[in-house]
Parts: sequence; structure tokens; C-alpha cells
Amino acid sequence: MFASVPRNTRQLLALLCVLHFGLGAALGLSVDEAHYALYAAHPDWSYFDHPPLVGWAQWPLVALGAPTWALRLVPELLWLATALVVYQLAERLQSPPGVWAAERSSQVKEEPAQRAGDTEQNALPPRRLPPPGQAGAWAVLALALAPLLHVLGIGLLPDTLLVFFTALLVWATLDLMDATAVCRPVPWLVMGVLLGLAGLSKYTAIFAALAVAACLLLAHGPVLLRNAWAWLALAIAVLLVMPVAYWNHANGWISFTYQAKHGAGGGWQAGHVLRFMVVQLLVYGPLLLWGWAGWRHGVARSRRSLGLFFVLPFAVLAVLSGGGTSLPHWTAPAWVALAPFAGIGLAHAQRQRRRWVFRCMVAAQALLCAVVLGLMLTGGQPFITNTTGQGNSAQPSNPFADVHGWDAAGTRARTLAEQHGLRSVAVQNWTLASRLGWYARPLPVFVLEDRFDQFDLWAGDLPAGADTLLLDWSQLGYAVPLGPLGFAECTLLGTQNVQRLGKPLASFRFYACRNWSGQPQPRLLGTP
Repeated sequence: MFASVPRNTRQLLALLCVLHFGLGAALGLSVDEAHYALYAAHPDWSYFDHPPLVGWAQWPLVALGAPTWALRLVPELLWLATALVVYQLAERLQSPPGVWAAERSSQVKEEPAQRAGDTEQNALPPRRLPPPGQAGAWAVLALALAPLLHVLGIGLLPDTLLVFFTALLVWATLDLMDATAVCRPVPWLVMGVLLGLAGLSKYTAIFAALAVAACLLLAHGPVLLRNAWAWLALAIAVLLVMPVAYWNHANGWISFTYQAKHGAGGGWQAGHVLRFMVVQLLVYGPLLLWGWAGWRHGVARSRRSLGLFFVLPFAVLAVLSGGGTSLPHWTAPAWVALAPFAGIGLAHAQRQRRRWVFRCMVAAQALLCAVVLGLMLTGGQPFITNTTGQGNSAQPSNPFADVHGWDAAGTRARTLAEQHGLRSVAVQNWTLASRLGWYARPLPVFVLEDRFDQFDLWAGDLPAGADTLLLDWSQLGYAVPLGPLGFAECTLLGTQNVQRLGKPLASFRFYACRNWSGQPQPRLLGTP
């Protein structure tokens, strides 16, 4: 049923798995990773920012006190599984409808425009198929050379889960586009479960669900609406995502409201869209753009509707980027859905054109991946050196410092809090709270900021008159909050420096702060 994976592709995947494991063991948790690990430390039906699966998936490991490297086995395995599904999809999509890899054990010499049992609309374009395994290998390579997808393969984000389930949904949709499969219950049951799990991963799974519906309606027409199994699949999906609806109902629909406002952004500007497109090209690479060629020339017309798995989310997020809100990793499921088509397009193109062009592109993307991952490991060196930042225009932050030093700082904060009789820790920016909350647990973390987020649900506001241990990080430094809008007094307990390869990266300052006024008004250092 499945195409065998060639040796060179297996070796590439093994090498990348080792790379992901090594980086995962060497780096601390990022802002988002720590936030979602805290989901697992506070099990719930859903959360302010996202549906619950990203927390549930880690809950057994967190409950057992697993170290960081063990937590990161989850995204590493999901990345590998996604790559294998993409490989199989590329091989399957380039085969004529009704024919699978087992029937292509040898190179196809000539593909007739119409096979027995196929209609004209199902026929492949009259082109020679690449050798077995080549389209899949190129699809995996295009995936492996997308820098941002490595980030999702090291740290568990909702997008890590959604890219995996999106790849499986493309496979399940391809199954159900077959006239015989659509009458069987098992494919529909699988579809319902996958849609439900995708919905538990991230709200943007709605784009994949719409793509599924569009593909199947285009394949079977309105008669699909009379299929009882289709409605059962929908019922299963809705049942699986009911925890999200229940939690939102119990909490005043705050998650839905927040996501709607977050997605809408501010005033729409064409410049934001242009920037979005440039960033997309950089973080995913040009190889995946060959998905258009694969979709147009290497896939049967009856299967081209699967391109909606890319077009729908990418188009919507591109439009939303005009408001300045779309983040680069939000489109990851769309690019993963395009990867099988890119593999087919690249397999055809490199046989017909100068191979040195593709080798140069592969080398350039590989170099970019190496640079990005290397900078994560070195803390930005050698390009960013001798600065501990302040998070402002005078001393901008080093983005690669995020994953260094927080584990030691959390341990130090916990020790100092115990020594000085402080029962909580606090920060002045929500982006600092997740890492401190994770590494200093079980101490509650308070965010001294006038905004509502998940930390308010977990710990609430720091009560007026309370004492706490305040942490300040030089990469996003804030003035110590004293006086009527802060604490009555704050005493510096110590400073902890972070170095990487002998160079200063950041510093932490720990304060014992007493008698909180209850009126947060954080002020960045260097600002009036």
C-alpha cells in the first residue's frame, strides 16, 4: 500500500532527526514552548490562546517530570511523521488514479492519456513519470530545507500538530475522492477523527476543514450531502472539539473573542502584505514554489482540487497580514500541503532543465537552514556579540537569546524566593512570564501589566499589599516599579549573567519587592 522510501531519503531524515534531538537537548524552551508546557502543567478543557491538544500531548511527560530533551521528542517525532506522510503523498499523487506505488515497481515508459476504467478528466497529462521515489524524495528535501519547519520540529507549537494532521487530512481526502471509498464507513470515521484532532490543535484548522469539504463536493457533487457516513464524520469531529466550546462557554467566549480581534489586526496596508510575502519566501524557501508546476503538470485533473489545502489558508492569511497580524508560522500547514506537489514539480523539472540551477537552490537553502539553526545554538554569534540588550531602540534585543539561561534563572528565582519568604514570582511583560513560570514552578507567576491573558486565569492579579520576587531580563529591561504605581520598596538580591561561547548574552536581576500598589504601569528602560 505504501511506497518504499529510498536509502538516501532515509539517511537525510535520520540526519535531521539527530540534528533536531541535539538542538532540542542543548537549547532551553522558547517563549511559546514554555507557555504550552505550562498548559500541560495546568490541564484544562481549553485555554485562552489556543485549543488544548498542545498541552494534552505533553501532559504525561510533564506529569512525570520529564526533562526538556524528553519533552522535545514529541515535536521531533511529529516532524518525522509529517515528512513520511508528505513522501507518500507525493508518490501517490503522481500515480494515475487507481494506481499506487506497488503497481509502479518499474519505470513507466509511456502513460496513455486514459487508462482502462479512468475517465478523461482523471487522466494524467501525457508526460513520463519520474522514477519511483524521486517525487517523494524531492518533496521531503523541499520540506527539510524550509528553515521555519525545523523550528516546529524542535519545539512543540499548535502548528506542529496542525501540520501533521493537515498532511493526514490531505491523504484521507484523497481516499474519499475515490467513488468506491466514499461508500465505506472506515474512511469517513478516520476523517472525522482527524478533523476533530486538527480542531483541537489550532483554530486555523477551519481552513483544512473547508478544503476537505470543497474537495469532496467537487469530486462527488451534491449527492455527497445524502451520504450518512459523511454526516457521521462531521458529528465525530464536532464531538471531539466540544471541550473547546464548553471551556469558552464557561469563560465568556474569551478565546474566540481574543482570536477574532488578534486576527483582524489594525489598519490594512499593502506594505504589510508585501513584507509578509518576502518573509514567507525566506522562511520556507523557493523550492516549495515548484508546487505550482507539480499541481499543473504532474497531477491528474481530478486531484487538483487538493491544492485548496494551500490556497485557502494562504490567501486568507495573506489578506490578514495587511493588518499586521499574520505570523510566519501560521502558514506552515499550507506549505506542508503544497510540499507533495512541489516534489512532483521538482522531479519533473530537474530532468528537463539544467541541474546546476537546482543544486544551487538546494545549497542556498541548506546554508540558510544551517545559519539559522547555528545562530540559535550560539545565541546569535558571531553576528550579534557583546550586547545584553535592553529591548528598546537604543539597545535592541537579541532574538537568539530567548532560549539561553532561563533554566538557571528560574532555579535561582525559586531559591531566592524561598530564602526571603516570597511565595510568588513576577515579571512586567507577558512574554517573560511563560519561561519564568515554567522554570520556577510550582511558584505562581504574576504579570504586572494591564492586560488579560492566560496567566490571569491561572494566578489572577497580584493582590494589593502583596510581596513577590520580581525578575528583570536585560533583553527586555524594565524600570523597577516603585512608588504609587508600583511597590513600596524593592531590594536587589542578585544578578545572574548569561554567556555563550565566552561572550555576554543577557543578564537577570532579582528583586525582593514588597507592598504592591495594585496599579501596574510598566515602563521600558530608556523610555520616558
